[in-house]
Amino acid sequence: MTSLGRVRTTGRPTLEQVAAEAGVSRGTVSRVVNGSLEVSTTTLRAVQDAIDKLGYVPNHAARSLVTRRTDTVLLVVSESEARVFDEPFFAGVVRGLGQELAKTNLQLNLMMASGARQRDRVEQLVGNGHVDGAVLISLHGDDPLPRKLVEVGAPVALNGRPLSSDVAVPFVDADNLAGAKSATEYLYRSGRRRIATLAGPQDMAAGIDRLAGYRSALKSRRGVTRVVAQGDFGQASGEQAMRDVLERDSAVDAVFAASDLMAAGAMRVLREAGKRVPEDVAVVGFDDSDVARNTEPAMTSVAQPVQRMGTELAKLLITQLEEPGRSLDPVILPTELVCRGSA
Repeated sequence: MTSLGRVRTTGRPTLEQVAAEAGVSRGTVSRVVNGSLEVSTTTLRAVQDAIDKLGYVPNHAARSLVTRRTDTVLLVVSESEARVFDEPFFAGVVRGLGQELAKTNLQLNLMMASGARQRDRVEQLVGNGHVDGAVLISLHGDDPLPRKLVEVGAPVALNGRPLSSDVAVPFVDADNLAGAKSATEYLYRSGRRRIATLAGPQDMAAGIDRLAGYRSALKSRRGVTRVVAQGDFGQASGEQAMRDVLERDSAVDAVFAASDLMAAGAMRVLREAGKRVPEDVAVVGFDDSDVARNTEPAMTSVAQPVQRMGTELAKLLITQLEEPGRSLDPVILPTELVCRGSA
């Protein structure tokens, strides 16, 4: 038995009860719950206070039937779990994505898709409407996944310039070519003439563009010895690539590596070979991650705004969800050479 007046509820609070508590209409509460911006700050605060007081939880399933939205987006990484959790690049992108999506009702689910079966699973999830869209990271070669997702009408955003031009998909990337070129030119201006590069995978735009930047910087330079060895952006591959370089040119005096992890691997091999950094061999990495700040000596590196990449990816996806059919330009973010003790 309750007293007359305000109704006390012992079950799950309803939208109507939140509206009564906040002193607003049911429609206003609905707009707040759905993330509408057409609500004053005062009203928004009143509704949020009522939601907190009553412990109201939106009926997601019912709202999905009305909006045909799941409020879930998929982050698809075309790498192994070990690679994703070992490399700081991915953490930075996820941080930026998460912070931007936190401003909305969208939730982020992570899925690895390094094999054909996993990519098929992604296609099924998106095609069957279990998620509203997808952000694709670390694509290799002519991966058909972007095209397949676009064909089913799903909003898609890519991290990295796509190698295939058969479908227009908005993407976010760093200016990898310019960054690599500036790093290599810096080594040349420092007086280095036997300049090697530890290139990234050539089935990825970042690997291709960073190698192109190295070559562009030295294209018209005379009296320069060039050595190219290839890795996969990981530290172990950097170690092996550095060994390959030393076998081909033991007098190498500079190394531009396509990632900080590869550069760290190179520095380890150089120490083992009795080479001093930077006195004997200058080393420059790419990413300006925590790895660069924790080597000895600290690593000169090309900084790319990884967290901002995640933010821009989220914005591209949100725009597609809110404005279907809108044409979106790619987002190319600048890089900057950060000089430390290794070069």
